[in-house]
Amino acid sequence: MGNMEIGLQIAVKDLKDEDRWLGKGLELCGVRLLGIFSINPWTTVEFGEFRTRSQSGFRLVSALRSHSHPLSLSLSLASRVSIYSLLSPDPTESVNLAVSVEKNLFLRCTMAMEITQILLNAQSIDAASRKHAEESLKQFQDQNFPSFLLSLSGELANNEKPVDSRKLAGLILKNTLDAKEQHRKNELAQRWLSLDASVKAQVKAFLLQTLSSPVSDARSTASQVIAKIAGIELPQKQWPELIGILLSNIHQLQPHVKQATLETLGYLCEEVSPEVADQDQVNKILTAVVQGMNASEGNNDVRLAATRALYNALGFAQANFSNDMERDYIMRVVCEATLSPEVKIRQAAFECLVAISTTYYDKLASYMQDIFNITAKAVREDEEPVALQAIEFWSSICDEEIDILDEYGSDFTADSDIHCFYFIKQALPALVPMLLETLLKQEEGQDQDEGAWNIAMAGGTCLGLVARTVGDDIVPLVMPFIEENITKPDWRQREAATYAFGSILEGPSPEKLTPIVNVALNFMLTALMKDPNDHVKDTTAWTLGRIFEFMHGSTVETPVITRENCHQILTVLLQSMKDVPNVAEKACGALYFLVQGYEDSGSASPLSPFFHDIIQALLSVTHRDDAGESRLRTAAYESLNEVVRCSTEETAPTVMQLVPVIMMELHQTLEAQKLSMDEREKQNELQGLLCGCLQVIIQKLGSAESSKYAFMQYADQLMELFLRVFACRNATVHEEAMLAIGALAYAAGQNFVKYMQGFYPYLEMGLQNFEEYQVCAITVGVVGDICRALEEKILPFCDGIMTHLLKDLSSNLLHRSVKPPIFSCFGDIALAIGENFEKYLIYAMPMLQSAAELSAHAATVDDEMLEYTNQLRNGILEAYSGIFQGFKNSPKTQLLMPFAPHILQFLDSLYNEKDMDDVVVKAAIGVLGDLADTLGTTAGPLINQSVSSKDFLEECLSADDHLIKESAEWAKLAITRAISG
Repeated sequence: MGNMEIGLQIAVKDLKDEDRWLGKGLELCGVRLLGIFSINPWTTVEFGEFRTRSQSGFRLVSALRSHSHPLSLSLSLASRVSIYSLLSPDPTESVNLAVSVEKNLFLRCTMAMEITQILLNAQSIDAASRKHAEESLKQFQDQNFPSFLLSLSGELANNEKPVDSRKLAGLILKNTLDAKEQHRKNELAQRWLSLDASVKAQVKAFLLQTLSSPVSDARSTASQVIAKIAGIELPQKQWPELIGILLSNIHQLQPHVKQATLETLGYLCEEVSPEVADQDQVNKILTAVVQGMNASEGNNDVRLAATRALYNALGFAQANFSNDMERDYIMRVVCEATLSPEVKIRQAAFECLVAISTTYYDKLASYMQDIFNITAKAVREDEEPVALQAIEFWSSICDEEIDILDEYGSDFTADSDIHCFYFIKQALPALVPMLLETLLKQEEGQDQDEGAWNIAMAGGTCLGLVARTVGDDIVPLVMPFIEENITKPDWRQREAATYAFGSILEGPSPEKLTPIVNVALNFMLTALMKDPNDHVKDTTAWTLGRIFEFMHGSTVETPVITRENCHQILTVLLQSMKDVPNVAEKACGALYFLVQGYEDSGSASPLSPFFHDIIQALLSVTHRDDAGESRLRTAAYESLNEVVRCSTEETAPTVMQLVPVIMMELHQTLEAQKLSMDEREKQNELQGLLCGCLQVIIQKLGSAESSKYAFMQYADQLMELFLRVFACRNATVHEEAMLAIGALAYAAGQNFVKYMQGFYPYLEMGLQNFEEYQVCAITVGVVGDICRALEEKILPFCDGIMTHLLKDLSSNLLHRSVKPPIFSCFGDIALAIGENFEKYLIYAMPMLQSAAELSAHAATVDDEMLEYTNQLRNGILEAYSGIFQGFKNSPKTQLLMPFAPHILQFLDSLYNEKDMDDVVVKAAIGVLGDLADTLGTTAGPLINQSVSSKDFLEECLSADDHLIKESAEWAKLAITRAISG
């Protein structure tokens, strides 16, 4: 079907849907439209005979005639105008109405007919053509969305159209149905659902028709769009016939139709939650998919599509994996597919095994020997994409067992929800040698490429996970490999041995590793300075960082770093910061962990004598011409920040000297003019790093009485710089500047009020920045910092701040992660202004109540949702706590009494749900205490009736967490006073 036919269909549909007020006038005239419209010498569309019932009939005539197409009509222009005269006695008005209405359809039909060229122009290398085409598409979408969808889906379905226009038509279609942001996703879904059923049916028909197209790109795009529509409609019990239609396609003889259908089923399983499909449908989908994977399937494209579809369908297969026979069959077919002659099928099959290891870990025991054999063969002999997935299977098993052991330790019983099968421990003697072999498969230049990922890197990562899983048991299996290769002339062997050593430093006990590290440390330091190969030096510096991270610090009983070797270590690291960028970056990282290990050493830090040299060395790195390579500049500033953060009072004067240096560098970035796009990007990155550095300096010097007074001389200049930074249009820089201002507010205390007039507009901007929601979240946090600093002096700005916070909470555009901190911020404001919060109670408390009801009974379908729900609960509880504490000892305390029953009910609901994390438990028991403490005997009877004041309180009093226990003991005292009077 061509675009002209689609244009005609759109217009005919308009006859039914638009301008019914004109229908009567047309019927009175008895106008009939007859005609045959020839689009090209080969295509003729018979329009038939129908009664014209709206403006659209005339618009159709106008559009067709305007394009000079031969259309035989029984309706002249004069007749059309005379029909309009039935609706208006004014002849001029009749003509104007006719012209206006026909002009409108002319645009719509033109767009439908020219859609191919517009789509091609939208991909033109000519910017002007591209821009004009994009504007035309947007105009078409905005003016007539149903027609827009029909045109695009028709384009996609038309095998005579260019591949490029079809692909873009499908992509645009998909983007009309889906978005990254949840609120936008919901809006697009509602827009689709609200369309006329006939439009949706026609679009879906075009899409299903496209699955049989000989053009693979068109089929693939249609598969994705069908899945997007299914994701919207199936949960609403719409399009119930879809799965049946797709399954019937599987029996088609043409392989390309089977391939496209299996691809569609895969995408559908990705879009739709398992609860939407009934078990009978799931069984049929899995049967079709697994049959498509079978070795008996002669077409590799079909087999690949089926294997990829299974990957997405695994979440639907819970019941099937619980059935031994069905599980055996699925696992046999997957394992057979890992031996396919086609590399993409082998890779996809191993991806399925990785997904199975995560989803069905507890069902794997009887298959592990076979899986080890096929993964070992793939790692040793197969192409890299396949080998990487084979290694990933074992990394995934490690992740599962680490999580289980972290959760339960070794305290498993027959009643445990999850059981650890110790697959890694059992496979250890064969698994470790296989992984060690991979370390010798390095690639030249891998250290310079930030995104590099190869067999050696995957093997080392997996080895590290194995070490975390089995602990000490790995050491005797790895040490012979290290000892054999560490001094070999081939750089690959030296690097592999060093990588193996670094990989096993997390997991085994310090007692097991300390003797080995003591021997290895000098060797590593020498290698970092003298090894002729940069790959070896890079890995050596990384390994030293791992030694400092896991074998150094106040918690280590037998330190490997002493006052005697500290100087040597520092000398080597500072010298290595002058090496090539990738080695220097790793040396900065090693210094970071070395410094961090002395965080709790107080004034006795062995680094103090070298503090000035360390600062100067790091500043020199930031000024290197090649500091933009290998994340070197970023690593240097991260290390500099850690040096400042862990500094002692003794070195405070040196940190103070750093303030004007960093301020000057920030000032210079603000003075730069006429920068290219690339230069602007680098400048923004540098500004973010400098603001971050200043934030750490402010926190360090502003929090110590000995340095605070001297430091505050810079406050005015700092604030001026930060306000200038806000003129830069970059979210990362804004975040860092905002955090630095929060730190400055904390340091300045009530004196920060003098900056509020100048800063407030930027605070407002941050609170309204929905698009870059991280900026909004940080700004909300800074409001809290300022409240704590200014206390009641924040009052003049509270109306504006509260207005923006309430708007933020009401908005569907703002990312949900910002909302919990906003509730916390209510508590900060109430705590700062006390009883003056009275005017906001009428707005804040209903919002808190609605959110509390939502969060108390939220459907926590997965860990991510549960985590967010607990963040929301914590924000609400912090708000209640701040409000109660703010009103304490105020004559207006009783204003809170009407809200007490709901708050107690909220606490009871949380207790009954049994899914609070420790942070929420502590906050909840704290609110119970605050309520009793603030409202006193007035609330006594209410408290006495609540579950929270009895069972919940008793549980908290016997909690293992001492912070929960402390809060509960305080709450008990407050409750006792409230009840007893």
